[in-house]
Amino acid sequence: MPFSISKEEILETVRMLQMENLDIRTITMGINIQDCRGDSGKITGKKIYDKITCLAENLVKVGEDIEKEYGIPIINKRISITPVAMVAGGLKPDEMVTIGSYMDKAAGEVGVNFIGGFSALVHKGATRGDIALIEAIPETLARTERVCSSVNVATTRVGINMDAVYHMGLVIKRTAKLTAQRDGLGCAKLVVFCNAVEDNPFMAGAFHGPGEPESTINIGVSGPGVVLHTVRKYPDLDLGELANVIKKTAFKVTRMGELVGRVASERLDVPFGIIDLSLAPTPAIGDSVADILESMGIEKVGAPGTTAALAMLNDAVKKGGAMASSYVGGLSGAFIPVSEDEGMINAVVAGALSIEKLEAMTCVCSVGLDMIAIPGETSADTISAIIADEAAIGMINRKTTAVRIIPVPGKKEGEWVEFGGLLGRAPIMRVSKFSSSGFIARKGRIPAPIHSLNN
Repeated sequence: MPFSISKEEILETVRMLQMENLDIRTITMGINIQDCRGDSGKITGKKIYDKITCLAENLVKVGEDIEKEYGIPIINKRISITPVAMVAGGLKPDEMVTIGSYMDKAAGEVGVNFIGGFSALVHKGATRGDIALIEAIPETLARTERVCSSVNVATTRVGINMDAVYHMGLVIKRTAKLTAQRDGLGCAKLVVFCNAVEDNPFMAGAFHGPGEPESTINIGVSGPGVVLHTVRKYPDLDLGELANVIKKTAFKVTRMGELVGRVASERLDVPFGIIDLSLAPTPAIGDSVADILESMGIEKVGAPGTTAALAMLNDAVKKGGAMASSYVGGLSGAFIPVSEDEGMINAVVAGALSIEKLEAMTCVCSVGLDMIAIPGETSADTISAIIADEAAIGMINRKTTAVRIIPVPGKKEGEWVEFGGLLGRAPIMRVSKFSSSGFIARKGRIPAPIHSLNN
């Protein structure tokens, strides 16, 4: 049966692009750097630089050409690489910082806005390379503009590495301190994961997993504005019918994303990987996941019913995308970052949304506690405990969860921080005043749940 698109579908897509903030949020090229190991950080970094600038030389140009030819906005062009800790074992922290500098230089050379993969996978334990990389994270993020970092501390299969959780609280605090003049901006480029995926195109958590090919093209689509328009269009549908309408909308958005991915793959001569369906909001009015939930009948995000509404939205988006493409991957769900979503910001200001409610919402969506600004005086132990709670949700529910949290130096609850651009702005949120230091000090490993024994 020949593939065809009706005139009505074309006009509908044009409206989505022009009036509903539909875009391709990112084209991300994944690059394997396991053959780049050298005898020093400088040699390794130079090899990584050479490989990135060779393979991704035309990435930005191809993205811009597709934008012009198809009229589809492609907001970001990005690169992810193999977790650096996997190829830099035996090197010291200062050499890891050198590698990060070469990553930043390569990203600037090819013109991408971010590069991910200054990462370590330590869910069951840490190698010397992992430890050196983690120690180098604060200085690397302070010195570079485009480098993003992630650390996976837990999986459903093995449990939670509480030694790593303990250390990541200290790393986040140190990163905030070293970037204090920019309100702790370094922490916005650092994510702590449970069940991290290998093909995520979104920053700051993207890395090119060890199970991936030599290079690949992954696409992140984003359509909160389109879904919002759809929900507002049908104010009287029951929730089952509304879910079906959202599913059809996600189908259309996904088809557009796969078109861009296939074209980019062919022109770059790099295999097509996956489409990530995540509803990733921006600070722009009308591009908010919170607004979608409120259009379903929730007075303000955080009110009773919010988690149920989010669960329905997340599931409908995934079902629609899975029907449109056989290669759905990455995170694929609804993001709920506070600073990047005007509706979430308004809910915090109104007193409807707390960190505790956000944590409950992460049980049913992607990805976790994201872009949350907290008082600069918050202790490392408290941050580690927040990471542990979120990791437990991911571990028990067999899903990806993450924490991207910014303890803003010098700021207190109720004050504001301005990050600018896609990172937006955020009110400083309240954190529990009660201590978890005794729990975090125990360290060790929280065992995997019984259902991890499925085999």
